[in-house]
Amino acid sequence: MSDALASLMPPVQYADTNGIRMAYYEAGPREGVPIILCHGWPELAFSWRHQLKALGDAGRWVIAPDQRGYGLTDRPGPVESYDIEHLTGDLVGLLDHLGVDKAIFCGHDWGGIVVWQMPLLHPDRVAGVIGVNTPFMPRAPADPIAIMRHRMGDEMYIVYFQTPGAADAVLDGDVRKAMDFFMRRPLGETPPSAGFATERKPGDPSLFALINILKTYDPRVDPREFFLTDDEFEAFVAAFERTGFTGGINWYRNFTRNWERSAGVEQKVTVPALMIMAEKDAVLPPSAADGMEAYVTDLEKTLVHDSGHWTQQERPEAVNKAILDWMDRRFPK
Repeated sequence: MSDALASLMPPVQYADTNGIRMAYYEAGPREGVPIILCHGWPELAFSWRHQLKALGDAGRWVIAPDQRGYGLTDRPGPVESYDIEHLTGDLVGLLDHLGVDKAIFCGHDWGGIVVWQMPLLHPDRVAGVIGVNTPFMPRAPADPIAIMRHRMGDEMYIVYFQTPGAADAVLDGDVRKAMDFFMRRPLGETPPSAGFATERKPGDPSLFALINILKTYDPRVDPREFFLTDDEFEAFVAAFERTGFTGGINWYRNFTRNWERSAGVEQKVTVPALMIMAEKDAVLPPSAADGMEAYVTDLEKTLVHDSGHWTQQERPEAVNKAILDWMDRRFPK
């Protein structure tokens, strides 16, 4: 990371947790209930740079790890090493390393799936949960990969990710092009999306066919705006050129395993919770959070206007305000 970018992040630290060495970044005073920021795919702890500064400056103890398979954290080989038990266990081990009994867990994208599972699998370690774009999703009535395959087709990106090495080769083959495609704002006239509730008609092509799109993508004719500076963009490119995408994709390859192993787990979150929704997220739209109240008993919701999927980076001020307002009320210093 360049000197300019290093100034945006606290010094990297490391924790031995759950069989891996995890890199993390920490800001604010070591007092009160800490908040752990969990990134999604394909991102890094660096995705939370704006929140680390704002929450730390506000006197909150805040920690952002590079999660298993990402950045400066270890990348085990076996696919099963990325199941939800490992991902949540890593965070428990991080708390142990920090000498903390409980924390607020805040997650975006895949990190959101992880943090909503924390109070189900490790209820004694969770003080509160914040979902950014990702709502609580109760256990599916059938294998979620089979459901997605039926509703959205074989080339829907999560379904396609199940094939070992296939998506990895495309993404690793041109990291710069992949990150160029991902890290942009939606077009201003983008209509509301139904997200994963979308269902194709018989004979229609697959929905959310990410890899097919990337194969023909030309960033020179993409009209969408960047939300990263050149240096920030280069930080993401450099990280994924070094690590590749396989570690993060392996999280997706455990959807079926996670579903099988979660049978019998009560689908109820009783700790204080905040759901931050993004108006223009095509994959996780605000409508995805409809009905959460049936499973999350102490829930507040807030909408970030004019944001696509990368909300904490696209609209950091709105996200920072939502988190701090909620924490000041529910977890006063």
